[in-house]
Parts: sequence; C-alpha cells; structure tokens
Amino acid sequence: MLNRVGLMLRGLAAVLLVLLSARVAAAEEKRLPVPAVSIRAGELIRDDMITERAFAPNVLGVAMFIEGRQILVGRMARRTLLPGQPIPTNSVEDPWTISRGAMVKVVVEDSGLSIVTYGAAMQSGAAGALIPVRNTDTGVIIRGVVQPDGTVKVVDGS
Repeated sequence: MLNRVGLMLRGLAAVLLVLLSARVAAAEEKRLPVPAVSIRAGELIRDDMITERAFAPNVLGVAMFIEGRQILVGRMARRTLLPGQPIPTNSVEDPWTISRGAMVKVVVEDSGLSIVTYGAAMQSGAAGALIPVRNTDTGVIIRGVVQPDGTVKVVDGS
C-alpha cells in the first residue's frame, strides 16, 4: 500500500513537472508577425495581409526578424514573402517616391537662385534617398536627394 502511494505521488509529481515545463515554454515563445497571404516584391503591405504566429525563442536568428506589425504596415516588400514565415528585417523598405526611369523635376538651389530642369531617374528611391538622375537636356548624370513631393534636389558637388 505504501508502495502504491509513493508510486502515485511520483506520477503526480511527473505530471505537474510536465505541465509546469509546458507553461514555461509557452511563456518563452516569441510571437512574430507573418504574412497571411503571399506578398509579392514591390507590393505595399496592408494590415489585413499580416497575422501573428508563435515561434520558439531558440529559433536560429529570431532576432533578425521583424517583431511588430506596425513596422510592416505601409511598407513595401523587397522580395516575395511567404505565408506563415517570419519576415527578415531586410525584406521590407519604405515605398518608393520615384521609380527608375520616371521623369522627375530636378531642382538646384544656391544663394537664393533656383534652377529647375527635368531628368530621368536612374534608380528608384524613397524620400530622403540619394539617387542618380540623367539630365534630359545635356545627358549629364547628377545626384540628388528625393523629396517627399517627388522632386529631386541636387546636392552640393553634383
């Protein structure tokens, strides 16, 4: 009889240990935003395209993935993002203000003088990006900073 009680206590202790370890594991899991659908490269990410999924904290490189859905919404995918897979931090970028090949207004300002011309963007870029632009009149390549309104402001020395 004493042997049975001891066996039952050991069994109960084992069950409690399993439940406790499962609870600790659940507390340590990391919830990351993942695509709910396939998101193609160049596509803007909407809130309804994102869901969350739990990952083990020891998943290789878990720190290299985006941790909040607010970081994703309104940004653009740089490559195809697959459903249910964590999203690497380098897989999204700000949406482009200017696309490669687009005709853009180029502004040069110096000492109160402002010169405006047009050019072809040689690279896509978001606001604040430094991109090369080919002047359509002269063929000269200049570098400028993309402005939020879609113009390119020539930087000093270009």
